[in-house]
Amino acid sequence: MPFYAYKGRNARGELMQGVLEAADSSAAANQLFATGITPVDITQTQKKASDGSKDTLWERLTEKKVTSMDVQLFSRQMFTLLKSGVPIMKGLAGLQESAISKSFSKVLKDLRESLDSGRELSASMRRHPDVFSQFYLSMIRVGEMTGRLEEVFERLFGHLEFERDMKERVKTALRYPTFVIIAMTAAMVVINIFVIPAFRKVFDGLGVELPLMTRILLGTSQFTVTYWPLLLAVAVGAFFAFQSWTKTKAGQYNWDRVKLKIPIAGKIIHKATMARFARSFALSSRSGVPIVQALTVVSQTVDNAYLSARVEQMRDGVERGESILRTATAASVFTPIVLQMIAVGEESGSLDDLMDEIAQMYEREVDYELKTLSAQIEPILITFLGAMVLVLALGIFLPIWDLGRASMKR
Repeated sequence: MPFYAYKGRNARGELMQGVLEAADSSAAANQLFATGITPVDITQTQKKASDGSKDTLWERLTEKKVTSMDVQLFSRQMFTLLKSGVPIMKGLAGLQESAISKSFSKVLKDLRESLDSGRELSASMRRHPDVFSQFYLSMIRVGEMTGRLEEVFERLFGHLEFERDMKERVKTALRYPTFVIIAMTAAMVVINIFVIPAFRKVFDGLGVELPLMTRILLGTSQFTVTYWPLLLAVAVGAFFAFQSWTKTKAGQYNWDRVKLKIPIAGKIIHKATMARFARSFALSSRSGVPIVQALTVVSQTVDNAYLSARVEQMRDGVERGESILRTATAASVFTPIVLQMIAVGEESGSLDDLMDEIAQMYEREVDYELKTLSAQIEPILITFLGAMVLVLALGIFLPIWDLGRASMKR
């Protein structure tokens, strides 16, 4: 029997589509009516029902996930299309056809089908929480309510560009220190497992009492060589235990609080997070979101559970009728100059503009910290490297030096 591709709507009005096998189009329509689907279009196809739109297992495993760049580009394109007066359904169809990412093309297809079934754009996007963040969804919802969707898309594009730029700069700044730390760790492992055991044979033949540092190095090396499977198992177990702990609400909160106290890196994380908070708050405020709702939305964009809790604390204070300045002071996460700017913005009614300035100030500070990050870390790395070389020199060469000095006295 032939196969028929169909489109129809179920009892809730949702668009349904697929492929079924039937004697003719009338029989296919009867099958759909029997399952509660009212057919809209039925066409004969050569595609089997089992093929459907599902990918093979290999295609699903190798398929690239939707990236933040995809969402950022989508935001810019939607702004351009809506500004030009292109209907949203037509715009999504064009973007789906031209999408480079197969994964994002599927997302756009689902958005079109959801819109066609009567859902709003924000509700359609909510079906893809791994693609669109809670902040993104909230801003789209605000754009729908205020009729300023194209403006929201433009601001979301700028926001995502800032987020991506910040992450790239952090990765670039941490690349060199990470490489040095990995190299030092690898060197210590090689020395403990291969180098020191070779010197052990030499020291055993000396027949003299070895210095304390040498005995410590030999003992450490012997322990590493003997119990390395146990050490590896403990390291792996500790890693997964830490991962599980940070996935809990209390663990994530405590770890995010500790991260802010890490030397050098802590202040960068804090300033970058507060820049994201100020930028998001200014964007929400300019889009017409009430302050309480804006703080609720912004708290979900702050990528730090501890600082997110402080923002929620600010929201609770505003709900009780307190001023932004008072709640910001109680949160204890802003510098005095930022609090002063918040006070001026609240009094003048231009809090969104002042928040933008606060974001720019934090961004400049983060930029400076990232540019000088290598210079700040280098002395620490050099100190650790010098200490490691000193310990090895004292532990390995001191006995040989003592032996040479004793031979000269003879």
